[in-house]
Amino acid sequence: MPAPQQRLGTMLSEINVVPLVDVVLVLLIIFMITAPMLQMGVDVDLPKTTTKAIPSEEERIVVTLTKERKVYIDRYEIPWDQLRPRLKEILDRRVNREVFLRADQLLQYGEVMGVMGQLREAGVEKLGMVTEPLEAKKP
Repeated sequence: MPAPQQRLGTMLSEINVVPLVDVVLVLLIIFMITAPMLQMGVDVDLPKTTTKAIPSEEERIVVTLTKERKVYIDRYEIPWDQLRPRLKEILDRRVNREVFLRADQLLQYGEVMGVMGQLREAGVEKLGMVTEPLEAKKP
């Protein structure tokens, strides 16, 4: 009696994409959850006015004053007496000498004006005040 022939199974040449889809969906969910938490900046209660939105610009400098009397350049806290020298150092390396000032509405007018004076002395050519849009009045 002849020996039975062994039959080799056919090879599966398709790629199984189900694990790839699972991983991609998990990553998508993780990024959707963490993206709102990555908001950069300092929490400030801005005054509300009727102004146009500031066009987004990647290389803008934002000086923030909080109600606790802390001062930030972008998101980095600095001492009050270091505001002018640090800002001057930053502006000396830049062509665009525009700065945006975010000040909490609970700060006194004199404090905000004092900081504006320091910004001008540091070499700021354009100074923009950041506010929030006024909510539409309900009829």
